[in-house]
Amino acid sequence: MRLTSSDAKIYVAGHRGMVGRAIWSHLEEAGYTNLIGRTSEALDLRDPQATRAFFKEEQPDFVVLAAARVGGILANDRYPADFIGDNLAIEQSVIRAAHETGVDRLLFLGSTCIYPKHADQPMSEESLLTGPLEPTNQWYAVAKIAGHKLCEAYHRQHGDDMLTLMPTNLYGPGDDFDLETSHVLPALLRKAHEAKGAAPDGSDAPVTLWGTGEPKREFLYAQDLADAVRFVLETPEEAIREVAPEGMLNVGVGEDLSINDLMALIQEVVGHDGPIEHDPSKPDGTPRKLVDTSRLDALGWEAETSLREGLQNTYDWYREQEALSVQR
Repeated sequence: MRLTSSDAKIYVAGHRGMVGRAIWSHLEEAGYTNLIGRTSEALDLRDPQATRAFFKEEQPDFVVLAAARVGGILANDRYPADFIGDNLAIEQSVIRAAHETGVDRLLFLGSTCIYPKHADQPMSEESLLTGPLEPTNQWYAVAKIAGHKLCEAYHRQHGDDMLTLMPTNLYGPGDDFDLETSHVLPALLRKAHEAKGAAPDGSDAPVTLWGTGEPKREFLYAQDLADAVRFVLETPEEAIREVAPEGMLNVGVGEDLSINDLMALIQEVVGHDGPIEHDPSKPDGTPRKLVDTSRLDALGWEAETSLREGLQNTYDWYREQEALSVQR
């Protein structure tokens, strides 16, 4: 059942993360007045009993499952048990509780890392489970595949209106800039920022990229994903199932660029003109990750924020947070 009422109760799971914050603020701006959320301290979504109790108490009409353990290649490699275990637990708890309390629609947020490492480009939803995954993030990918399949299973067995959005690489204000856990875009933004004037002679120090810098990536601004979430929540299920029988929709911008080209754009935004170096001992990851957005295109949605604009907004936010930390 689609979202039609401004006072429908919408539970945004993971509302404190980058994606959840963007979804929350976007829904508020769109006029939805009955949003609910819980911090991880107040509600551990890995705990099925606590999650079930929360759903029975609040009785949400719609659920956006944006809560997840996320991170880049380094974090995935270091904490594989956490990435697969925590995400499986969250998905199982929330999706089952949504089914038991009869929510009108659940929207699960996955990731395009679910697709095979060497999937045909652009990657369509039909390429799921057609080949081996990228080893460096397979733990997270397997959990996200399971989450989608759980939604699909509840729809097939019980008729639940449960859908999955598979967004490409996300970024924006609120992103994780910790070099131990972050994804490539915020990591490079931070590295470029910290390299400004950091050489011994006062010039800009070099920035080192992992691998060759040749892999291509597609980047989606978090606020654009939030708009896609609202759009899908408001779209009739029949229209969605017509283009996506299993209930899965890719979300992207339709174009990608190499990590080297991304670095050049980041240098422009940050004002860094130091040298760019490469560390060939580090992995490149998947050679290319461009998604086929034809299903969402057919429904009438497309991203609006250019990468240049999104990078500038993200960098402005990062500098604001840095200034605030200094004041503290």
